[in-house]
Amino acid sequence: MPGFVGAVQIINVSTGAAVNIGDVFQIHPIAYAKTFSGSGSFNTGEGITVRNHYSSTNTYDADGLDQGILFNL
Repeated sequence: MPGFVGAVQIINVSTGAAVNIGDVFQIHPIAYAKTFSGSGSFNTGEGITVRNHYSSTNTYDADGLDQGILFNL
């Protein structure tokens, strides 16, 4: 059943996002990222104390290709 949409203002759309206005059957937003972070980087909460003395993150990636996302529909 068709939908009626009023005024729409889109300020920003990130690179891995999908925007749809109206009828749609399927949406497949596909994005990939490789994230390197040190120990204690993704801790969330209040009052966290992290002591990482002499910590280092290995960012060496020996392989040329990672797993592809071409056929992930």
